[in-house]
Amino acid sequence: MDAVSIRGEWVGRIIDGRFPLLEWLGGSSTGGVFRTELDGSAPQRAAIKLMPGSAWAEDRLAAWSSATSLWHPHLMRILHFGRAEIDETKLVYIVTDFAEEVLAQIIPERALSADETRQMLDPVLDALHYLHGKGYIHGHLKPANIMVVDDQVKLSSEGLLRVDSVAPELLVNDVHIAPETADGPVARPADIWSLGVTLVETLTQEPPIWDAAADGEPIVPPSVPEPFASIARECLHPDPSRRCTLKDIKAALEGRQMPIAPPAPPPPQPSLGDQPISSPQRALNSRGDKPVPSKIPLLPLIIGFILLVAIIIALGMRSQKTRTDPAEPATGQQGIPTPPDSKPPPESEAPASLPSPASPVVPSMNRSSKGEILSRSLPDVPHQASNTIHGTVGVAVRVSVDTTGSVTQAEFASHGPSAYFARLALESARNWKFKAPQQDGRAVSSAWVLHYAFRRDGVDVRPEKSGP
Repeated sequence: MDAVSIRGEWVGRIIDGRFPLLEWLGGSSTGGVFRTELDGSAPQRAAIKLMPGSAWAEDRLAAWSSATSLWHPHLMRILHFGRAEIDETKLVYIVTDFAEEVLAQIIPERALSADETRQMLDPVLDALHYLHGKGYIHGHLKPANIMVVDDQVKLSSEGLLRVDSVAPELLVNDVHIAPETADGPVARPADIWSLGVTLVETLTQEPPIWDAAADGEPIVPPSVPEPFASIARECLHPDPSRRCTLKDIKAALEGRQMPIAPPAPPPPQPSLGDQPISSPQRALNSRGDKPVPSKIPLLPLIIGFILLVAIIIALGMRSQKTRTDPAEPATGQQGIPTPPDSKPPPESEAPASLPSPASPVVPSMNRSSKGEILSRSLPDVPHQASNTIHGTVGVAVRVSVDTTGSVTQAEFASHGPSAYFARLALESARNWKFKAPQQDGRAVSSAWVLHYAFRRDGVDVRPEKSGP
């Protein structure tokens, strides 16, 4: 059975009497994926993968049965699985969430930016950490198995493997698969290798160049930015014991030094208390000839500093007294002479800061305003992403604004056809600033709908006030 014959002949068939094959989504020589629907009051889209009932099919069914107990927000759900037969061809199948986007479909059109890669990598690391903690490895980490479901990055779940199990289906010439899997059971470092390959492919549209026969390491292109280049290099050691860990990768993404092969720390700089010890001091050192930093020189420094401060304060007080003592009048009388023109102002004169009776102040609570936009935040769309747009991609985001003019909540009023551009619009909307409307002299909350129009030549946003 090959994927081409599945695509050409089996669309329209029904699997297990309940899952129609509605649309071919892709596949390989090991199986094919179709869009299907789940029964219910409102049909729900799902994906169904068909695989041949080969010698390892029973092991796969047992693995799926065990994996149904796993749940993570960045892991595809296993909805159904079982056996089927079409035209006397025995199959096993698995039904999972339906993916709106697949990384393998995006990469041929454009490489991801550094920000997009980070957004993809964080949930992938979280899912792998969960699987490794449960005694599983993903085993098939590659762009074809990194998907977007309901605006969430998720990993496929049909190929999960128990740690230290043997997986004969992995014995293929695929650079994404760690080299040690050809010699024995799979382990957690195999996912680290696959992650390094996927990282390079995501940023360059090509996997790293690697000649396994040359006993070297894959080449990470110089175009890969940091920290991703360092992460990829530490993932791609052929020796699994030398690879970094998920914790190391998290540290690098957070700007901390990866624990693997840390650079030598710089020599400590001498402080005031670490001055070299003179020869007499060295002779009195009770520890022998080994020099010990002495703290004694600090004492005279501190005493001298205190005396200097006391002198400065005394001089300052004397100077202040000189300035404040009044000069003795020429007539010999003591006391402060009355300054000229010191008569109090006439009672008819009012301070300039008080309002004139002819101009009464109108209470602010009688005023009202409709609110306005103070600052806009437009999405930063990479040029490579803009080139994938044909026509206009529309997204509408509804925002709630508090009395300070800040956005407190943003949600889709219209998601649009692309999860990627919808996410850019949602992140942009959260950064808008408004002037809150006034009612009875007090600021009140408001609501707006921001209509985004993504085109190849840029992004337009049309704000629309929806309340109050």
